[in-house]
Amino acid sequence: MTKYGLCGEKLGHSFSPIIHKMLGNDDYSLFAMTREGFLSFMKEKNFSAVNVTIPYKQDALSACGEVSEEAKNIGSVNTVVNKNGTLYGYNTDIYGFTFMLENAGIQIAGKKVLVLGTGGTSLTAVSACKMLAASEIITVSRKGDVNYENVYDIKDAEIIINTTPVGMYPSNGISPVDISRFEKLCGVADVIYNPQKTKLILDAEKRGLKTAGGLSMLVAQAVEADRLFFSREKSDDDIIKIQKILDHLNFQVSNIVLVGMPGCGKSTVGKIVSEKLGRKFVDADDYITEKYRRTPADIIKADGEEEFRRIETEALRDITKLSSCVISCGGGAVIKEENRDLIKQNGVCFYITRDIEKLATYGRPLSSGGIDSLKKLFEIREPLYKMTADFEIPPCESAKDCADMIIERFVK
Repeated sequence: MTKYGLCGEKLGHSFSPIIHKMLGNDDYSLFAMTREGFLSFMKEKNFSAVNVTIPYKQDALSACGEVSEEAKNIGSVNTVVNKNGTLYGYNTDIYGFTFMLENAGIQIAGKKVLVLGTGGTSLTAVSACKMLAASEIITVSRKGDVNYENVYDIKDAEIIINTTPVGMYPSNGISPVDISRFEKLCGVADVIYNPQKTKLILDAEKRGLKTAGGLSMLVAQAVEADRLFFSREKSDDDIIKIQKILDHLNFQVSNIVLVGMPGCGKSTVGKIVSEKLGRKFVDADDYITEKYRRTPADIIKADGEEEFRRIETEALRDITKLSSCVISCGGGAVIKEENRDLIKQNGVCFYITRDIEKLATYGRPLSSGGIDSLKKLFEIREPLYKMTADFEIPPCESAKDCADMIIERFVK
């Protein structure tokens, strides 16, 4: 008999087993299945309790013999508990959703809200916004009265909530709407948690808006589901559990991304950090060399810098989708805005500084023109390094000292 797990269509990106293991449930598994398979699974009732994710939350509602009032009002079920052959359906997403907003300081009361999407999570978002006293809630869909073409007519929208999979791994870097066209926007939430920061969230951060990503929602709803799985009473300790798991996941999942001038020691430092933390090390220049069978220097000499920058962006799209890695970027990776977004979507970024006179230049065509050339390059790039980085690492006596400083700041 299956004990506990998550049912859905595509589950390769799921963090749920990690979360439930931290809650003490070692019997939690992933069950990827077709709709027909899910309906059969529900009919056979050969499980103790499961969570349900897209696209089967409304099917789960129909499959349950008893449904909580909350789930009925929302119109979808994401938690099913088998009690002596009767399936009880609940919706813990609404608990997770409201926690996500409150944790980010996004106020819904009295606000005009756009909810992107019409699936099960959209129903949860709409229900939560009603409960939180939004002044108006407008649902946006591809074929609805309000769609992704005429949505920009609603210029006075104040909150945008994305419940669609647009921008989710592996299709990173896509946003469902252009938020720059909403003049009164003050908050953006995205239920996607992989990547940690979608393009929608990154765009909102650039505007200085309050933002909420889906990881806090995922963890909070999982804690509530675990409570229902084992018939536990609500407790103040639940919030402590949520924060503890969030801190753990953010630490485990986030990449450590190193930027800085060519020859500042990113690769050397990155390898030391990688070894000390037991994480995979990825050097962007080495990745390019292996994939394209030419070094960055060879590409620049033969095809020019512009072509190399195009290739570099392609490489960063691949590399920055990874999790729990140490990534060393090329010296000019921060030049393009898209690259800066890629670096930040799943990573904590460190800018490694070094005195210009000490920068290595051998084999680096863009920094081999002497000290004056290096200074000009530095003047252009330094503001971009500072803009991208979460932490700036001052010049260190050794690569080991630099690595230790990065680890110390990352762990905190």
